[in-house]
Amino acid sequence: MDQMQESLAYKCPNCGGDLKFAAEKQLFGCEFCMSEFTEAEMKGIAGKQEEIDLQEQEKQQQERQEFAEQTDVYVCNSCGAEIMADCNTAATFCYYCHNPVILKGRVAGEYRPAYVLPFQLNREQAVECLHKWCKGRWFLPKDFLSDAQIEKLTGLYVPFWVTDCDVSARMDALGKRVRTWTSGNYRYTETKEYALTRKANVALKGLPADGATHIDDKLMEAVEPFDYQKAKPFAMQYLSGFFAEKYDMDTAAVFPRVKQRAVQASDRLLRSSMQGYSSISVTSSDIKLMRTTWEYMLLPVWFMTYRHGDKVYEFAVNGQSGKFIGNMPLDWKKLGWFSAGLGLAAALAALLLLFFLGGGGL
Repeated sequence: MDQMQESLAYKCPNCGGDLKFAAEKQLFGCEFCMSEFTEAEMKGIAGKQEEIDLQEQEKQQQERQEFAEQTDVYVCNSCGAEIMADCNTAATFCYYCHNPVILKGRVAGEYRPAYVLPFQLNREQAVECLHKWCKGRWFLPKDFLSDAQIEKLTGLYVPFWVTDCDVSARMDALGKRVRTWTSGNYRYTETKEYALTRKANVALKGLPADGATHIDDKLMEAVEPFDYQKAKPFAMQYLSGFFAEKYDMDTAAVFPRVKQRAVQASDRLLRSSMQGYSSISVTSSDIKLMRTTWEYMLLPVWFMTYRHGDKVYEFAVNGQSGKFIGNMPLDWKKLGWFSAGLGLAAALAALLLLFFLGGGGL
């Protein structure tokens, strides 16, 4: 009887999906993140793929079980957000729309983060950052700094995928050096062109991408950076007094954002090495992610929403550095009265000018 043999499956080094051979391209491709690799690159990837030993698997299983036993998940019936809190939290509210939320049950152990970056700013310090931001902004709505509004400022651990990327980059460009000088009655211009090539293996550390669809990606990018050196192995006590959203976007879902940031960073690095020329024209660029490693982390953000009219404004304070990010809501009545006052002042100034130019007569 013939014995069946297990087929060898290659995993994508970027998102963990299965790699399949595409005959038409003669490349190994991932249908999840659209990464592609040559046969030579696959050999290197296969050599780097190491299995986690049984002891490590048992440790991870135990940590996930403990996390599941100590963590509850609440669901907002209004916007659908799912909020994690420790098992001592009896009731809470949605950080996003501030409606009451109901207890759904235990959260699965797979959502246990590897690391947590503890809050460095307490609530009073976060409120102070808000007040500093408001200084000089005359046209904020009157109730923006009301006690009821400031009560909505919530300490939230945001789920992030933090990624280390190995990038293979090549760039070809045409560099020009232009020199001009004058001799007698003539002005001369000399242009020299140089063929430039740059190759680099780039290692990018700690590229973050939030894994929650309810939180604006641009807002979270703007509130960066975070100092990961102060991150701690996850422990439940860090959630005490704060909320945490569980991720609903896995590594494959956030990979396009990470890839874009990695390509942009590598592109800037190669371009920065081409200094000393009057102009640079890139003729070809091939920047490819070869391998990514992922860590699931909770990062600290003081978060606040404000509804004005039909629009919801979002504000964030980096819970580590105090960096404040948000778009200013406008009180159009205040702005209208201010504009009317300016118009009246301008009209009075014009009448006074005419009065004095006319010798004081009417």
